[in-house]
Amino acid sequence: MTIGKQSGTPGETQPPMPLAPPGAEWYGRAMTTSLMKDAFGHHVWATVVLIDACATLTPEQLATSVPGTYGTIIDTLRHTVGADCSYLFALTGGRIATIQEAGMDLAGLRAAMVANGPAWDALLVTDPDPEAIVVRHRDDGSESGAPAGIRLAQALHHGTDHRSQICTALTSLGIEPPSIDVWDFAWKDGRLTETAPTA
Repeated sequence: MTIGKQSGTPGETQPPMPLAPPGAEWYGRAMTTSLMKDAFGHHVWATVVLIDACATLTPEQLATSVPGTYGTIIDTLRHTVGADCSYLFALTGGRIATIQEAGMDLAGLRAAMVANGPAWDALLVTDPDPEAIVVRHRDDGSESGAPAGIRLAQALHHGTDHRSQICTALTSLGIEPPSIDVWDFAWKDGRLTETAPTA
């Protein structure tokens, strides 16, 4: 795993820029948490809620797939959680281990995703430099390099995309998917308020 800063020479990396100092100001108020905390909190929560919703499915239902999606419900869940661990592995320099998701059951996938919650929090609280280049070295000798900000964005997009696919598959079975959008995440914690119309 290589983490560096973009330079003028293609392929060259430099040490990442220093992180923001403790108590960095954000519009005049000391930052006490990451701006991305809720985004990743929702990401983990929504995935766990969806896994729980799938826990009542039969093996035949878990094998359901619909055109235009990744694959069966169970394979998509495995892919979603496995990729999330992989993103953490890359962004933490290997401190968070990958998983062998092939063949994992729902309980194992749920445990892995729950564990990723504090792992994402621990990463984000360091205020990582979004332009620091993170290089992922794969077992087959290939590698990919991208800024940390791009990898964080991909982690969120990937989870949203595949959760949506699973919800589509559930709908095809006549099962109403759980409510897992960001407003639902805020509402469950009492962090969304609504005022009734006055007219």
